[in-house]
Amino acid sequence: MKKFGLAILGIVAAIVVLANLGSILALAISGAIAFAGFHYYRKSDSTFLKLFWGIVLLIGLVTAVSNVPAFIGIIALLGVYYVWRKWNERTNENVIEAAYSDDPFVNFERQWDEITK
Repeated sequence: MKKFGLAILGIVAAIVVLANLGSILALAISGAIAFAGFHYYRKSDSTFLKLFWGIVLLIGLVTAVSNVPAFIGIIALLGVYYVWRKWNERTNENVIEAAYSDDPFVNFERQWDEITK
Protein backbone atom coordinates (compact mmCIF):
# COMPACT_ATOMS: atom_id res chain seq x y z
CA MET A 1 0.00 0.00 0.00
CA LYS A 2 2.90 2.35 0.71
CA LYS A 3 4.35 1.80 -2.76
CA PHE A 4 0.93 2.48 -4.31
CA GLY A 5 0.70 5.82 -2.51
CA LEU A 6 4.22 6.72 -3.59
CA ALA A 7 3.40 5.78 -7.18
CA ILE A 8 0.27 7.95 -7.21
CA LEU A 9 2.14 10.87 -5.61
CA GLY A 10 4.99 10.50 -8.11
CA ILE A 11 2.67 10.36 -11.12
CA VAL A 12 0.68 13.41 -10.03
CA ALA A 13 3.83 15.38 -9.23
CA ALA A 14 5.40 14.43 -12.57
CA ILE A 15 2.29 15.59 -14.43
CA VAL A 16 2.38 18.91 -12.57
CA VAL A 17 6.07 19.32 -13.39
CA LEU A 18 5.47 18.62 -17.07
CA ALA A 19 2.51 20.99 -17.16
CA ASN A 20 4.63 23.78 -15.65
CA LEU A 21 7.80 23.08 -17.61
CA GLY A 22 7.40 26.18 -19.79
CA SER A 23 7.00 28.47 -16.82
CA ILE A 24 9.98 26.82 -15.09
CA LEU A 25 12.10 27.56 -18.16
CA ALA A 26 10.78 31.14 -18.23
CA LEU A 27 11.70 31.48 -14.55
CA ALA A 28 15.21 30.24 -15.30
CA ILE A 29 15.59 32.73 -18.15
CA SER A 30 14.26 35.64 -16.11
CA GLY A 31 16.53 34.62 -13.22
CA ALA A 32 19.49 34.65 -15.60
CA ILE A 33 18.48 38.11 -16.83
CA ALA A 34 18.20 39.36 -13.26
CA PHE A 35 21.59 37.84 -12.41
CA ALA A 36 23.19 39.46 -15.45
CA GLY A 37 21.62 42.81 -14.55
CA PHE A 38 22.94 42.57 -10.99
CA HIS A 39 26.39 41.45 -12.15
CA TYR A 40 26.83 44.24 -14.67
CA TYR A 41 25.24 46.79 -12.33
CA ARG A 42 28.01 46.16 -9.82
CA LYS A 43 30.74 46.30 -12.49
CA SER A 44 29.59 49.48 -14.23
CA ASP A 45 31.11 52.84 -13.39
CA SER A 46 28.97 55.37 -15.23
CA THR A 47 25.58 56.52 -14.02
CA PHE A 48 23.92 55.73 -17.35
CA LEU A 49 25.13 52.12 -17.31
CA LYS A 50 24.11 51.72 -13.66
CA LEU A 51 20.64 52.98 -14.54
CA PHE A 52 20.41 50.67 -17.57
CA TRP A 53 21.54 47.56 -15.70
CA GLY A 54 19.33 48.49 -12.75
CA ILE A 55 16.33 48.56 -15.10
CA VAL A 56 17.40 45.19 -16.55
CA LEU A 57 17.66 43.82 -13.01
CA LEU A 58 14.22 45.17 -12.15
CA ILE A 59 12.68 43.65 -15.29
CA GLY A 60 14.30 40.29 -14.49
CA LEU A 61 13.01 40.36 -10.91
CA VAL A 62 9.46 41.33 -11.93
CA THR A 63 9.27 38.57 -14.54
CA ALA A 64 10.72 36.06 -12.07
CA VAL A 65 8.19 36.93 -9.37
CA SER A 66 5.31 36.83 -11.85
CA ASN A 67 6.02 33.16 -12.67
CA VAL A 68 3.89 31.71 -9.87
CA PRO A 69 3.21 28.44 -11.77
CA ALA A 70 6.95 27.88 -11.92
CA PHE A 71 7.14 27.89 -8.14
CA ILE A 72 4.34 25.31 -8.03
CA GLY A 73 6.29 23.26 -10.58
CA ILE A 74 9.44 23.48 -8.47
CA ILE A 75 7.52 22.23 -5.42
CA ALA A 76 6.18 19.37 -7.54
CA LEU A 77 9.73 18.64 -8.68
CA LEU A 78 10.74 18.34 -5.03
CA GLY A 79 7.83 15.92 -4.61
CA VAL A 80 9.13 13.79 -7.49
CA TYR A 81 12.58 13.80 -5.86
CA TYR A 82 11.05 12.74 -2.53
CA VAL A 83 9.19 9.85 -4.20
CA TRP A 84 12.36 8.79 -6.02
CA ARG A 85 14.33 8.70 -2.77
CA LYS A 86 11.64 6.81 -0.85
CA TRP A 87 11.09 4.33 -3.68
CA ASN A 88 14.77 3.37 -3.83
CA GLU A 89 15.24 3.27 -0.07
CA ARG A 90 16.52 -0.05 1.20
CA THR A 91 15.03 -1.70 4.24
CA ASN A 92 16.49 -4.48 6.33
CA GLU A 93 13.22 -6.12 7.31
CA ASN A 94 14.32 -9.62 6.31
CA VAL A 95 17.65 -9.55 8.10
CA ILE A 96 17.72 -10.73 11.67
CA GLU A 97 19.87 -8.39 13.67
CA ALA A 98 22.07 -10.54 15.83
CA ALA A 99 25.53 -9.34 16.65
CA TYR A 100 26.87 -12.73 17.64
CA SER A 101 25.01 -15.90 16.98
CA ASP A 102 25.93 -19.52 16.60
CA ASP A 103 23.43 -19.98 13.81
CA PRO A 104 25.38 -19.94 10.51
CA PHE A 105 22.33 -18.77 8.54
CA VAL A 106 21.94 -15.63 10.65
CA ASN A 107 25.62 -14.78 10.20
CA PHE A 108 25.36 -15.45 6.47
CA GLU A 109 22.35 -13.12 6.12
CA ARG A 110 24.11 -10.37 8.06
CA GLN A 111 27.32 -10.69 6.03
CA TRP A 112 25.39 -10.86 2.75
CA ASP A 113 23.56 -7.67 3.68
CA GLU A 114 26.88 -5.94 4.41
CA ILE A 115 28.28 -7.05 1.03
CA THR A 116 25.27 -5.87 -0.99
CA LYS A 117 25.19 -2.37 0.52
